[in-house]
Amino acid sequence: MVSQPRYAVRLQNVNIRTDSTGRAFEQHRHRLWGVAYRMLGSHADADDMVQEAYLRWHRAAPEEVRAPQAWLVTTTTRLCIDRLRQRRAEREAYVGPWLPEPLVSEAPAADEATELASDLSLAFLAVLERLAPEERAAFLLHEVFESDYSDIARTLDKSEAACRQIVSRARRRVRSERPRVRVSAASRARLLERFVDAIESRNQHALLELFDADATWTSDGGGKAKAALKVVRGAQNVARFVLGVLRSVATELELRPVVVNGERGLAFIVRGHLVSILSIRTDSERILGVYSVLNPEKLRGVAIDKPH
Repeated sequence: MVSQPRYAVRLQNVNIRTDSTGRAFEQHRHRLWGVAYRMLGSHADADDMVQEAYLRWHRAAPEEVRAPQAWLVTTTTRLCIDRLRQRRAEREAYVGPWLPEPLVSEAPAADEATELASDLSLAFLAVLERLAPEERAAFLLHEVFESDYSDIARTLDKSEAACRQIVSRARRRVRSERPRVRVSAASRARLLERFVDAIESRNQHALLELFDADATWTSDGGGKAKAALKVVRGAQNVARFVLGVLRSVATELELRPVVVNGERGLAFIVRGHLVSILSIRTDSERILGVYSVLNPEKLRGVAIDKPH
């Protein structure tokens, strides 16, 4: 479910040049939305940035747009950088850890999509959140969208040498916090099945066997849902935290497999109401990190069928 863009009302004031201009934009819409979502971690913000790029696209003089994709990606990226700077104070005042708004479906994730999903996962986007806006933009454009340094330089209005340094620095930070590990969808599914079994049987020993010794649990309630205000660290603490939180709803809890940002995850449903979307980071053998989105504002657009 996608929220109505806040800029939609302004379309009536735009002088759309030709149908071909609109069709040209639509060819790049998916890529632009992917850039904006990875930059901002929000459905609505991504919609807004793409809509604003659309408005500027139609206002631009033909001679300004010599390479449509490059022009649109540059425009969208600059809009996202501005939005991140505007929201810095909001992020600093956010209650507890911040996680991106999840993209959820109930279709199974195919093995061949796993590599792509790793660049969209909650774990990946949570690491990107620690980068400065321009670092984030340069890293995404080069590492995910395979843009040349010359294009990145034009986007950020910096030299190619400076952009190489920015990307290199960002790459080191991302890899130090999130080493790249290939994990099959089947391996992830098996771990999640064991996780569900351990929760349903309230078996702390089984949970401890699942988690890496240095495992973390990150909860995003945003002050609007009950959640840990700090990251829970260590297998023992994570296991106790999970069983303690779920004790009061154990008999009314449904754990349903879903796809979260392209990877297998879980929906926590209590009495027919969605309360959390959960994603994991794993090395195929153990769960290294859990990311639980509980903020109801971030779950508003998630469509979950009636309880099974």
